[in-house]
Amino acid sequence: MSYQHKLNLHNNLTKQKELFKPIDSKQVRLYVCGMTVYDYCHIGHARVLVVFDVVSRYLRHIFGDKNVTYVRNITDIDDKIIARANENNESFTELTGRFINEMNKDADALGIQRPDQEPRATMYMVQIIDMIQALVDKGYAYAADNGDVYYDVSKYEPYGQLSGKRLEDLRAGERVDVDMAKDDPMDFVLWKAAKPDEPSWNSPWGKGRPGWHIECSAMSTHCLGNQFDIHGGGLDLQFPHHENEIAQSEGATGCKFVNYWMHNGFVRVDEEKMSKSLGNFFTIRDVLKKYDPEVVRYFILSSHYRSPLNYSDKHLDGAKSSLTTLYTALRDLPLADNAEMGDANTDRFYTAFYTAMDDDFNSSEALAVLFDLAREVNRLREADNLYEAGKIGAILKQLAAMLGLLQRDATEFFQGTDTQDGLSNEAIEQLIAQRLDAKNNKDWAASDRIRDELKAEGIVLEDKAGVTTWRRE
Repeated sequence: MSYQHKLNLHNNLTKQKELFKPIDSKQVRLYVCGMTVYDYCHIGHARVLVVFDVVSRYLRHIFGDKNVTYVRNITDIDDKIIARANENNESFTELTGRFINEMNKDADALGIQRPDQEPRATMYMVQIIDMIQALVDKGYAYAADNGDVYYDVSKYEPYGQLSGKRLEDLRAGERVDVDMAKDDPMDFVLWKAAKPDEPSWNSPWGKGRPGWHIECSAMSTHCLGNQFDIHGGGLDLQFPHHENEIAQSEGATGCKFVNYWMHNGFVRVDEEKMSKSLGNFFTIRDVLKKYDPEVVRYFILSSHYRSPLNYSDKHLDGAKSSLTTLYTALRDLPLADNAEMGDANTDRFYTAFYTAMDDDFNSSEALAVLFDLAREVNRLREADNLYEAGKIGAILKQLAAMLGLLQRDATEFFQGTDTQDGLSNEAIEQLIAQRLDAKNNKDWAASDRIRDELKAEGIVLEDKAGVTTWRRE
């Protein structure tokens, strides 16, 4: 039996689920707005990384690894980067280089596969300037008296199609910036004239640097073509960033820009918006000091990507408990060499998992299938049918791989990583060795004391057949 995938995804452009039909089935093209690298990544960034990592993994499963091109950009020049570099008394390239490395450390910890391409804005100045020039030539943009170049939103009739906003309403809003250099308050900057002591590049309009929105239009179309399949990012980017991308790209190329728009929901902390001013702002590395990276990944996938995600210790603890259940099913289980469809007893699991994922990447429903598999493994274990249990366990691990889960040895998961707070793995092993010496010397008091000391640190010892194993609670 083979499964015929019918992937439906929610297209935020049309506000409805649609059957995914790639422009070219032999080359599915995905672009995601990445990080602005001036600080450590926070849990909102973690959600973007994990969500679109799973989207990429699943597309590769359906269409083939070499038939998917995933591009995630890096913004390495903007106002925040310049301000932070000046605060630190360093060049902007030193700042961005450092935080690109830190971003990759966080991504690697979360099990994020590297994108096929990772363009940086500063490496695409030629393409950016060419696109701005095309917009000027076609009457979509104009050079202002202050040296800036602006996009004229009145020239692009469909403006607001993605966000559902109307220009008339936006103009009437109280928060519209007033800039006397603009022809219209809603016009947005494509090229910023150079200011003293700021990085700048030569252009037909004088020295300057690009606006934020034009960077993604130039990078995405250069890497993936004038029209491509999927554009993703956080919901906060829908307006104005993605709205402006559409206007720029379609104005410059004359082509439809993107067929499907995907946006992941916001992250909230204890039901409040995450904000530094509220003191509930968490970087990925702060969270990883307390929780295993795979627990964080599981937590993110436990909610549908378009839903709000409420971060709390309670929910992370729940994710840890759930992941522990899945790993327990795999612990010391001799897995079958391969797993594939073709068995009436197991195809139902594949079908249920694929049905969930084909329904707009419904990871929460897909996780439920993993628990069905774990229960079947445990049932077969109890029946002393390890061969069949190993076949089901192999399917469990195979399907979980599409979510980036359950790929470690179970013991490694239970013992955690040295990045977490508390005793290091080496210190734990040393205490266990001391306890063994105490037991050999019949010093039961010392043996019990070490066990209690470890228990107080959240370390559970399991003595079996003269061998002591351990795990973190």
